[in-house]
Amino acid sequence: MANEYKKTTNLPNTDFPMRASLAQNEPKRLADWNQNNVYDLLMKKNEGHDKFVLHDGPPYANGPIHLGHAQNKISKDIINRYKAMQGFQTPYVPGWDCHGQPIEHKVEQMLGTEKFNQLSTEKIRELCRKMAVEQVDTQRQGFKRLGVLGEWDNPYLTYVNDYDATDIEIFKAIYDKGSVYRGTKPVHWCTHDHTALSEAEIEYHDVTSTAIFVRFELTTVPEGLEAYAGKTWVDIWTTTPWTMPADEAVILHPEANYVALELPDGHVEIVAEALAEKAATKFGYTDWKLVQDAEGNTWKKTGVELAGNEYKQPIFGDLGNTGKFIYADYVTLDDGTGVVHSAPGHGVDDYNAGVRFDIPQTMPVDDDGHFFKGEGQGTGGPFSGMEVNEANPVIVQWLKDRGTLILAEEITHSYPHCWRCKEPVIFRATSQWFVSMDKTGLRQQAAEELAKVKFYPANAVKRIGSMVEGRPDWCISRQRNWGVPIPAFTCEDCGETIINDQTLDAVIKLFREKGSDAWFTDDPKTYLGDACVCPKCGGHNLKANKDILDVWWDSGVSHTAVCKHRPNLKFPADMYLEGSDQHRGWFMSSLMTSVGAYGVAPYKSVVSQGFTLDGQGRKMSKSLGNVIDPNAVCAERGADVLRLWVASVDTSTDVPCDDAILSQVGDAYRRFRNTLRFLLGELEGQFDPATDAVAVADLEEYDRLVLARMCEVHAAVTEAYEGYRFNNVFRTLYDYIIELSNGYLNATKDRMYCDAANSATRRSAQTVWAEILSMLVHDLQPILVYTTDEVMQFLPESMRDGQKYAALLDWYKAPMSADEYTSLLPAYQVLVDARASYTKAYETALDEGVVIEKTTQATRAEVTLTAEQASYIADANLDFAEVFVCSEVSVSEGSELSVSVYPANGERCDRCWNYRELGEDHLCHRCHEVVA
Repeated sequence: MANEYKKTTNLPNTDFPMRASLAQNEPKRLADWNQNNVYDLLMKKNEGHDKFVLHDGPPYANGPIHLGHAQNKISKDIINRYKAMQGFQTPYVPGWDCHGQPIEHKVEQMLGTEKFNQLSTEKIRELCRKMAVEQVDTQRQGFKRLGVLGEWDNPYLTYVNDYDATDIEIFKAIYDKGSVYRGTKPVHWCTHDHTALSEAEIEYHDVTSTAIFVRFELTTVPEGLEAYAGKTWVDIWTTTPWTMPADEAVILHPEANYVALELPDGHVEIVAEALAEKAATKFGYTDWKLVQDAEGNTWKKTGVELAGNEYKQPIFGDLGNTGKFIYADYVTLDDGTGVVHSAPGHGVDDYNAGVRFDIPQTMPVDDDGHFFKGEGQGTGGPFSGMEVNEANPVIVQWLKDRGTLILAEEITHSYPHCWRCKEPVIFRATSQWFVSMDKTGLRQQAAEELAKVKFYPANAVKRIGSMVEGRPDWCISRQRNWGVPIPAFTCEDCGETIINDQTLDAVIKLFREKGSDAWFTDDPKTYLGDACVCPKCGGHNLKANKDILDVWWDSGVSHTAVCKHRPNLKFPADMYLEGSDQHRGWFMSSLMTSVGAYGVAPYKSVVSQGFTLDGQGRKMSKSLGNVIDPNAVCAERGADVLRLWVASVDTSTDVPCDDAILSQVGDAYRRFRNTLRFLLGELEGQFDPATDAVAVADLEEYDRLVLARMCEVHAAVTEAYEGYRFNNVFRTLYDYIIELSNGYLNATKDRMYCDAANSATRRSAQTVWAEILSMLVHDLQPILVYTTDEVMQFLPESMRDGQKYAALLDWYKAPMSADEYTSLLPAYQVLVDARASYTKAYETALDEGVVIEKTTQATRAEVTLTAEQASYIADANLDFAEVFVCSEVSVSEGSELSVSVYPANGERCDRCWNYRELGEDHLCHRCHEVVA
């Protein structure tokens, strides 16, 4: 373009900076939000509207935020911002889980185990509280930096007095229904932390351990084996030799057939018929035969028929102790012998099977995982004082020395570990508090309530549903210091456990006034009053129980402590959103406490997300050096880049992230930013929709078709937000700005730059550019919170919905109805297809030398449309030359779409560079008129 004509054009001009400098500018914008209380403004804006309550699952206050935290909080903020734009009031109360083993474990690490164990309960609780307070503030600053709006100055904390009291309120409601009981049952026991653990506090890791096959000598004679009296054995299999001192039974499958292998020395061994050949081969038996009955048929009995027979116990048999044959469906015939050794004190399945057959529980292991000292059953006997894993090889050798060991082998299998100390746990029967899953129908009612909940993704309901179906009674007691105590008392005169409505009400009042710390310092007489008496013996010497509630109970009752107790929230919540591990954690404990207390689920919908991994799909860990620190990302790239990453991935599955991936996201961010800037360049200070916009009916046809396409994109974005598929939002909008950049925005640059500033044709294009800009700002606001807020400074008042901050915008209202824009989409698609054909034909023309100048304006095209395509645009006054960005296009009708490209006619205009017929001033007609 000749320099003398440059001042006559409408070249882009905007103060919106090309360089985002997010790391430097976002904190300034965040400070402004805080100073002007943008969250409060948002609540007031939608005051009186329907509420949408996304209840925050509380992270543990035990360290700086990590990438999983960032994904979680950003996802929640995206949803809340979108719902607020839709007109809902979206109160968001963040919370922290401040009790339990994670924080106590952190304090123990800080002090060292020896010093920690010397502290009083009161001192431990003081240190745990101090650490929780410090960590809450550290995490709070990290979450705020991510651009998450919420009640950061008024969060919920699980250690405050009202929350402590709520724990007992829910306990009382479930206790009064008859679901809470105290019993001695096997639970996951951490020998390092000396506490029971729930399934949600367990991690599974592969371990290599010794599996053994052992023969037990029968003391009774099964029917049909009388000839082998005193010479009959049963072969068992176990992967935990250390449980042998607690042996009480062997378990068979009820319907399986069992046979007897006769060996050369005349003794017989009972195994499952389906495994007889395999077992004999494995044991190295070469000369054996199946025992026959009197009729010459193979002797066989089912598990049910063999039940009741007895055997000499493997460790304490010489003391006259015997075990019994029982049966259970869970015994498999895949491997082993079809007979398993049973220690009811060391396994839930064994315990449940034992209860059905009145099998006693023996517990020879103490809190530290060592055998009790002594010689009789209930002690370690020959292994007194030994740690269970230390005893494993000793027990194997002991059995071998006595000739009862058949075979020992090393196997690799999945084994439960404590989620905090990472040490293997053991199953150990202890006296604990439980919530029954079946006594009052809690399991069935929970399953019925789950059927009413909407899950995202939909198949997530199967996961939590199967967990409810197979869940054992919930062990709710823990042997720790930092938490809410179970409100029970023991009479030291007679040992009676005391718990009733009167004592529970007194404890609720105590906790609400003084907090749960008072439980460990106050004498029960000071707050129980008349209730401080044992109903059994009349004694007043009551001692407060020291067990605390499972931390999952603590966080689970937030549906009441937060949603019910805060007037700006509601119960049930509209949504819970957490990682997929919370199906057995917070989703589960919230469900059980809510259904147990009220008979309803605490949530109407549940969004389940996957875990964050490194770029190679590995779990992030400091030892691997693959951790992505959200604070560092914000300081280097900006929070909007991190938010865009969250929106770009399918969070319903595990998602990768590393520097390379974030760099790619940074490139995508710049694409969005540059598009916003490009649009502002022709609008800022030049166009105000309130005074300059062209009515939809009066738009140029190309502009109207593009507006229809924009409405379609916005509808797809809306649908993706409604389904919480942020990656579809990202992909739809990203593909759209690429489409705009290569198509419409490039095509209409000529009209924008070179038409008269106030001409109808330029105003038509500006109208659509403004709509596109408005749509992008609105649709991106839940994700790019800082950037869209920055754009607001450069928009005319009529495009801001009367607001200063992007967070206060309403959802974009499309200028066309669905019927209107869908009727125009076929014609728009004709343009897209034709332009794609032109681009391909142009490249071919370049390669073949038909066109030698590498500017598309230096070409002309002949386009053939099919009859159907031609019908879509028959009445349209379309300038295909503008769409193709070439000098001239002629259109005809044919059997298929085709485009031919030729050199342009005419000469190049000095002002617009288009090839046209020029006047004496060497300008095309359009430019001559504008310059004149």
